[in-house]
Amino acid sequence: MSKLEKKPGYHNPDGSLIVAIFLIILFGLIGLSSASSIMAYDKFGDAYYFFKHQLLGLSVGIVSFLFFAKSDYRRWKKYAVHFLIFSIILLLLVFIPGLSAHYGKARSWINVFGFSVQPSEFVKLSFLLYLAAWLEARKKDLHDFQLGIGPFLVVLGLVALLMILQPDIGTLSIVCITSLVVFFVGGGSLKHIFFMFLFGFIGLIIMIQIKPYQMNRIKCMVDPGFSKNDICYQTNQALIAVGSGGLWGRGIGQSRQKFMYVPEVSGDSIFAIVAEETGMIICVLLILMYFFIFYRGYKIAIHAPDDFGRILAIGIVSWISIQAAVNIGGIINLMPMTGVPLPLISYGGSAILTALAALGVLTNISKQTNN
Repeated sequence: MSKLEKKPGYHNPDGSLIVAIFLIILFGLIGLSSASSIMAYDKFGDAYYFFKHQLLGLSVGIVSFLFFAKSDYRRWKKYAVHFLIFSIILLLLVFIPGLSAHYGKARSWINVFGFSVQPSEFVKLSFLLYLAAWLEARKKDLHDFQLGIGPFLVVLGLVALLMILQPDIGTLSIVCITSLVVFFVGGGSLKHIFFMFLFGFIGLIIMIQIKPYQMNRIKCMVDPGFSKNDICYQTNQALIAVGSGGLWGRGIGQSRQKFMYVPEVSGDSIFAIVAEETGMIICVLLILMYFFIFYRGYKIAIHAPDDFGRILAIGIVSWISIQAAVNIGGIINLMPMTGVPLPLISYGGSAILTALAALGVLTNISKQTNN
């Protein structure tokens, strides 16, 4: 046991939280193996291509989880400004020719030694670490425009601008909502948050005018039938998959929609195939697991030993929960599709690595709670 772990207040981490995290990961590996098999064989001649690569990303993710779970979360406070600079640099990398990797209309990836990396995924954690430290330091000044809300808007606006230019609206929505949550938890006023929501809504309208195709996602949510074979194709095929699953599902491996009907079956559409194969009962249990992680994170935040830990804990579980809600909401057409992955389940090394690193930080906070 290290000297740090002998400090008063240290105890065992939240075991139920850790079990919930890895149950979702295990469920996700089974779902990914089945959902991606046809697409993987068609593209790479190997039905387990995505599964194998996910295992590689998961291995690195588990190492990062263990590292952050054992490192005192308060150590990261002194690097707050460095995390902000790191976030900005990461978002700028996607604009560098030769390093940037395009995917459809977005340029949200970079190529690093033959691997595709999505910098905005790492920004979710690095920017949150910066905000938590900044909010703790400025908690008495948050109602002052020059010292509180003003600088907050400038920094968030800079991050938002870089994501809009990519464009990565899905990740931007997660970062912005999580930032507003931690701003409130850190002591910000509801009046300021209301005006920020209003400002964000106006910004969304302007962005739709500049990039009209973004409006199509809203149109598909309101009326999936208006262009079901083109613009709303993914929405309609996802709904068919979810509806076909019924209560108990077709059975693992028995999906029909994964046969090149639903786009992005390994990524943001994986929940549609999971729902088709396992049915509504299992999917409700999966959603309850995300709720459980949020509940445990909320309890950890309540008993955190300082404001930094409290803000971080709420920020991490809000990010995971909001992202899960946005992904699943898009698949079942309760909200527009945004292209964000389902946390701990969707294919993507950057996403699972960052999520596990953040949950490692949460686990470390749980080892120091006052309970």
